[in-house]
Amino acid sequence: MLHFADLFKAVFLGIVEGLTEFIPVSSTAHLLIFSYLIDFQTIKNSLFEIVIQLGAILAICVIYRQKIFTVVCNLKQKEQQKFTLNLILSFMPAAIIGALLHKLIKEYLFSNLVIAISLILGGIIMILVEKKPRKSEVDDVNNIKPISAFYIGLFQCLAMIPGISRSGATIIGGLLLGLNRKTATEFSFFLAIPTIAAASFYDLLKNSSELTGANVELILIGLLSAFLSAILVIKWFIAFVSRHNFIPFGVYRIVLGILVLLFIA
Repeated sequence: MLHFADLFKAVFLGIVEGLTEFIPVSSTAHLLIFSYLIDFQTIKNSLFEIVIQLGAILAICVIYRQKIFTVVCNLKQKEQQKFTLNLILSFMPAAIIGALLHKLIKEYLFSNLVIAISLILGGIIMILVEKKPRKSEVDDVNNIKPISAFYIGLFQCLAMIPGISRSGATIIGGLLLGLNRKTATEFSFFLAIPTIAAASFYDLLKNSSELTGANVELILIGLLSAFLSAILVIKWFIAFVSRHNFIPFGVYRIVLGILVLLFIA
């Protein structure tokens, strides 16, 4: 039977996931930090924190349903084939490395110290990239070159380190490869669908013993609240990056990382 405290914590963490999944501040870091602070240890091996990301992915599918529908229904068209190929090329590096190193990552990298250092370093890199003059030549996700998509996939592999941020790594990678902010952000959103879905289902398979009745209910509650909060964030974030740079997120990451070092790590 669910306790009210656990129910409240699941809803709260779901909201945290939805609010942070698609902005470059590391949702995994925020979930692990807040799980520690509110003492949410009901479900072991960070299964809850990983699987509720499916709620955020569902939000992407809802908001970009027209693009997804167009791709699925028109795969015979070269433009849609290219877009699909780009997603596969971007997804494969993380899929391969994640499958090979899953156990080591879970065992050695899911610590507050690693999170703090990753937040700080990621924030510094984000600010440096934004300060560097560059040309933005790609202004549509359909115009991304396959080789650029593959390189973005390599950047995504960095996000296996908690605190790096999957969206941050892929967006910054996209910027360095000549994508404008809006295009890099939208491609990061689409890439999140296969990447997070695969990671979540892989974790479910590996930790199936944790799927008791009460735990399943908690995961579903967290997933639903993640979905609802992500819906609110996605459109706002796209509008934000169309007019602003990522320096505020870099500063936030550095401050949060320092606080984790001082009080949690």
